[in-house]
Amino acid sequence: MISDPSRAAIPLSVRNHDRDLAGLTYVYPVLSRRAGGVSVGINLNPNNACNWHCAYCQVPGLVRGKAPTIDLRLLDEELRRFLHELVHGDWLQRHAPEGARVIRDIAFSGNGEPTSAAEFPDAVDLVLRLRDEFGLGDEGRAVPVRLITNGSLLGQVRVQDGVRRLGAAGGEAWFKVDGGSAATIERINGVNLAPEVVARHLACCAQLCATWVQTCMFRWDGIAPTDAELDAYLAVLRAAGFDRLRGVLLYGVARPSMQPEATRLSALAPEELEEIGARIRKQGLTVRVSP
Repeated sequence: MISDPSRAAIPLSVRNHDRDLAGLTYVYPVLSRRAGGVSVGINLNPNNACNWHCAYCQVPGLVRGKAPTIDLRLLDEELRRFLHELVHGDWLQRHAPEGARVIRDIAFSGNGEPTSAAEFPDAVDLVLRLRDEFGLGDEGRAVPVRLITNGSLLGQVRVQDGVRRLGAAGGEAWFKVDGGSAATIERINGVNLAPEVVARHLACCAQLCATWVQTCMFRWDGIAPTDAELDAYLAVLRAAGFDRLRGVLLYGVARPSMQPEATRLSALAPEELEEIGARIRKQGLTVRVSP
């Protein structure tokens, strides 16, 4: 039995992305500072398993692994019920702050890498179908469906198929790139991954779907990203093809990490993030900064 989303009492906040806020298994609402309103999250990793270990991750009890088998019937039931409350009920008025009472997107995000779910392509179809059923896919004012991904599985045909379906429906991918050298990627994302592989997967994603690069930058042991690190980061984006990318979503740490590395991280000042954003813009890329 699923909980009644209309009974969730905690107001939304950019500092609280609790996946259990609505008491559901796969569906959760958040107030997204980057999306600029309410985002309906789709959590395909309720087991808190991810193939990466990002130092800034807010998921408590994060473990290495992949998504479990997804109950598509339950996902359909939960999303249908929650969208009904948003579209036909007063959930936004009761739980979202004034000025943010709008559905900005439906996003595959959650507690791990969503594309690790075997059912990912079918879940994309399901979400798109329900979006349209509730009138949120109307031409000219469609609520976008977004995939927030580390991009590590883009070499798999199954994942490419899901991303292609998303792209064909006007969706977007937000592709995580936090560093441009193998050492930085391993330190921040906890994986041994060559930068050229990141660039290749990013290029593939951008060919299948409108793609933004999502980048978190912060101080590590009090030290801001160096010029060499920023140059390496830009080299990855250049190798993927600046012209293929919609732009960069640059953000800082606004919520505390739940990982052992948390004590090593501290936020950059807003003006420092803006300076990095200006450096990226000089390459001809659109940049949106969220401190």
